[in-house]
Amino acid sequence: MMLRKWLLLWLLPLCASAAQDAPVTVNMDPVRVGKHSWYAQGLPGAASAANQGFMSNAGFVVTGAGVVVFDALGTPPLAAELVKRIRRITTAPIRYVIVSHYHADHIYGLQVFKAAGAEIWAHEDARHYLNSPELKARLAQRREELFPWVDEHTHVLPADRWLGGDIDFELGGVHFSVRHVGPAHTPEDLALYVHEDRVLYAGDVVFKGRVPFVGDADSRAWLAALDKLLAFPARVLVPGHGALSRDPRADLTLTRDYLGFLRRTMGQAVAEMVPFEQAYARTDWSRWQKLPAFNEANRVNAYNNTYLLMEKEALGQ
Repeated sequence: MMLRKWLLLWLLPLCASAAQDAPVTVNMDPVRVGKHSWYAQGLPGAASAANQGFMSNAGFVVTGAGVVVFDALGTPPLAAELVKRIRRITTAPIRYVIVSHYHADHIYGLQVFKAAGAEIWAHEDARHYLNSPELKARLAQRREELFPWVDEHTHVLPADRWLGGDIDFELGGVHFSVRHVGPAHTPEDLALYVHEDRVLYAGDVVFKGRVPFVGDADSRAWLAALDKLLAFPARVLVPGHGALSRDPRADLTLTRDYLGFLRRTMGQAVAEMVPFEQAYARTDWSRWQKLPAFNEANRVNAYNNTYLLMEKEALGQ
């Protein structure tokens, strides 16, 4: 019995590292966007075996006292690869991982950073996700679609520090502002601003040059979040997906204008009691229809959480 127990304890770490050690063949070359700031850009499209789950961005900031990471990517092997890339730049310890929001493509790498000694920070509104059916369903889906990069040893970690709101901190002479910008894309959205570099890591609150996926977001609160981000004099904006923006104000304004347009047009339809299909057909979408992701996202955005949301707002719910 003791021998069996000893063998089990010896094998567990090997099993737990199986997914982490799955080969990563997608290209991950971090791009320097400031004196201290870097980011790795994910590939286009949804998570798949072709991109090995590398479809979201992650950032990191190197200071004399340690590294701050923004988001952990969508698989343990991707996170392990990012750690390798960070180690080519600095031997400083990875001190903190700040989670923009608890969606699969941003959090499945957390276990790797935790094993490396990092402390995980996230907004407390993400707590509800940890025991939700949605977490279990998405993890099961990813284990099937992204095996072997996500497997039975992949798990979702809670934060070590749950933030209740905005905070500012300093590390190694670099000053950071963490801002709660939810409920927007999710209730728990966080953004990170690096003052010395004027770099803004915005998560999925901003999508550069494309139609955002509104999902279950509160579009009214999302507009307020964009105003909060516009208050920073950012020189570079790193979104949750896609290429960085060197004109942050323009991209923040584009997203804000799109959401405002949805609310105006669908709000008018609700006020006039016009059925959604009729309202959608009569709306002039010409300003937006040539943007990437319009066909995939616009109808869902207009109906699921603009038209229906504004019906609830009209009823005072």
